[in-house]
Amino acid sequence: MGIMPRTKELSEELRLRIVNLHKGGKGYKVISKILDIHQSTVMQVIYKWRQFGIVATPPRSGRPAKMTPRAQCKVSNEVKKNPRVTAKDLKKSLELANISVHESTTLKILNKKGAHGRTPRRKPLLSKKNNAELLKFVKEHLDIPQWYWENVLWSDETKTELFGRNKQNFTWRKKGTAYQHQNIIPTVKYGGGNIMIWASFAASGPGQLAIIEGKINSQMNAAKYRDILDKNLLQSAKDFRLGRRFTFQQDNDPKHTAKRTKEWLHNNSVTVLEWPSQSPDLNQIENLWRDLKMAVHQRLPSNLTELERICKEEWQRIPKSRCEKLVASFPRRLMAVLDQKDASSKY
Repeated sequence: MGIMPRTKELSEELRLRIVNLHKGGKGYKVISKILDIHQSTVMQVIYKWRQFGIVATPPRSGRPAKMTPRAQCKVSNEVKKNPRVTAKDLKKSLELANISVHESTTLKILNKKGAHGRTPRRKPLLSKKNNAELLKFVKEHLDIPQWYWENVLWSDETKTELFGRNKQNFTWRKKGTAYQHQNIIPTVKYGGGNIMIWASFAASGPGQLAIIEGKINSQMNAAKYRDILDKNLLQSAKDFRLGRRFTFQQDNDPKHTAKRTKEWLHNNSVTVLEWPSQSPDLNQIENLWRDLKMAVHQRLPSNLTELERICKEEWQRIPKSRCEKLVASFPRRLMAVLDQKDASSKY
């Protein structure tokens, strides 16, 4: 006859038999054999009877768990498979498994397991080719001295909106996973907006900012961009006293790589930094765009004319120290991208 497993709680009747046998002079080992119960269980029952004078299980402290370990595991697996799943959807999924709990209970379980509802980071969608080019660029530029980056004129375009705010989204993630692909929202350039602006900056401070007039479309892109460069790029380099020593950074937008743009850059002896596609993580001007938009929207422009004026004013108010720190951070950005490999970096 095998010994009774210890996983099942003993009945009160069986505990009384243990105590009565003990009162009759039987030892732990003998009682264990008679009742086919583990000796340690016999000892615990007798110890409890001696200490408290009871054989019944005393009331347990605290509230009982509302979700079994199996149900908790199911919730964790659902979130792991789909970080965008809502608490309402999780509740429905549990109900299909005959598990009824409140949404707040589900949230508490996820929080306890280290998953918290957060707004997903917006990052460009990287293909394998884009990622390979990005890592190649990083490795080739890790050992470039800091003085080189201080002589780079960084540039980009961005949209700024007059009213409204994009709808917020949420994702369940653990600490340190904010920039993994399942926790970000891929973005593409120029998804709409009221005005488009072009600007440049260097370690010396903010450069020229230009409002891009009219709609940016098809064949006009390169012509408009060439006009912007003609009116702003060399002037910014002159303002920063970079002379002909500077390197110009731009992304691989089609209008930037168009034939007429390349001709203008060549004719004006501008050295262009070869830049990997879809890599705003590396361009510090993204941080300045965020600074600019926050400052602009705090002033609540009421029309496009005000929006343009305020953008120009706030851009020039960006401190030189802010620009210096951003350029100084570039080697760290390179390392961050290298460390993340196939995920987006915190920058």
